[in-house]
Amino acid sequence: MSDQTLGSLVETAPPKGQNILERISTVLSPQDGPHPLHAPEIDGNAWDYVKDCLDTGWVSSVGKWVDRFEDMITQTTGARHAIATVNGTAALHAALYAAGVRPGDEVLVPSFTFVATANAIHYCGATPHFVECEAQSLGLDPAALDQYLDMTLTCRDGQFVNRHTDAPVRAIVPVHCYGHPVNMELLRGIVARYNLTLIEDAAESLGSFIGDCHTGRFGRAGVLSFNGNKTITTGGGGAIITDDELFARRLRHLTTTARAGDGTELIHDAVGFNYRMPNLNAALGCAQLETLDSKLKSKQILAARYADALEGLEGVSTVTHPKWGRSNYWLNAVLFETQQARNAAFSELNEAGYQCRAVWTPLHHMPMYCDNPRMGLSVTEDLSARGLLLPSGAGLLLSEASSSTDR
Repeated sequence: MSDQTLGSLVETAPPKGQNILERISTVLSPQDGPHPLHAPEIDGNAWDYVKDCLDTGWVSSVGKWVDRFEDMITQTTGARHAIATVNGTAALHAALYAAGVRPGDEVLVPSFTFVATANAIHYCGATPHFVECEAQSLGLDPAALDQYLDMTLTCRDGQFVNRHTDAPVRAIVPVHCYGHPVNMELLRGIVARYNLTLIEDAAESLGSFIGDCHTGRFGRAGVLSFNGNKTITTGGGGAIITDDELFARRLRHLTTTARAGDGTELIHDAVGFNYRMPNLNAALGCAQLETLDSKLKSKQILAARYADALEGLEGVSTVTHPKWGRSNYWLNAVLFETQQARNAAFSELNEAGYQCRAVWTPLHHMPMYCDNPRMGLSVTEDLSARGLLLPSGAGLLLSEASSSTDR
C-alpha cells in the first residue's frame, strides 16, 4: 500500500452540513446502519481454515496453523520472531516478566491507555508509574518525559531509581494509541540515557509504521492484540514480536508452561504461563492476515473521508497520523472544543445509529491506581474529556477498498 495523504483518498467533497451528525452521514449512510464502533470482518479463507482444525481435531495450542500464523506475523511486521499468545495482555505480561520486571520495580506507562497495559505491569508485582501523552499522536510525550525524569530519577549503583519512592524504574511501555505511532526516535534516546527496558504496546497498531519499521520493533519486544475489535482478529489472541533470538526462545518456553525435555515426561523447569494461542484461533488469524492489506486500505479511505467531511466544522478536529509515522487508523478519534460538546455529540450520534465511544478514561482515575506515582497529566486529562471515537471497522468500506486502485 502506497504512503498517501488522507486528502488524496477523497475523490470529491460531499455537501457539508452544519453539525457533526450531518457531516458523518455523508461518510456512512444512516440507511445502511446501524454502524458499530469496530465489528470484526470475517472473510477470505476463514471458514476453510477453521474447518480444517475441526476436521483434524487439532484445536488446541499445537498445530500447523500456529506455526503458520507466527510466520505470517514475522512477514507482516519484519520482526525475526513471533510468539502467538492467548491475548495481548498475556503477551505483555510475559514480555515484561521475561525482560526482568519484578516486584518492587516501577514501569513507566501512559495513563492514557486501556487498563490492560497497567494490569500486565501489576501482574509482575511492579508498579505502573504514569506519564504524560501529547496531543498529536495521543501517545507518550518524550519531551515532557525527559524533563520529568531529569527531576525524578537518580542513579544508584548503575540503576536509576525514583527519588521519592526509592523504587528501581526498570522499564517503559509506550502505547501506539488507536494505531498512531509514538515518536520512537526521540523516546529511544531517553531509554538509553536511563537504561530502561523498552517493551512496546503495539496492540492497536498492526500495520502502523515509522519509516520502514513496523511498530513494536524499536525495543526489546513489542506486543500485538487480535481481539474481536482489532484490525484483524483471532477471536481472542495476541503475539510478542522481537528480533532477539535468545529472548524469543525464552518467551516461547515461558508461555508454554516452561515445559522441558523431549516430551516423554511432563517436566517443567520454571514457573511458566499457559499462554500459547490455540490452533483454532491461529487458523482464523491466518485467513485474516491474508486480507490485511485490503482492510488497511479500507480504514485509510474511511479516515480520509472523516477528515474531509469534518473539515471546517467549528469546534471539532480529527486526529490524524503524526508527521513521524504512518497509522493503521484502528479507531478514528475526533476532539471537541469542550467536554459538553463531546457528550452532546456522543448522544446524538449513538441515537442515530452511529456507535461511538469516549476515549480512554485516564488510569490514574481508577481506584486501584489512583495513588500510583505520576507526573503532571494535564494533557491526558484534557484529551480524555474532549475525545470521541467514531465507527471504524474495515467492513464499513471494505468492498470499495478491495475494488479500488491506488490513487
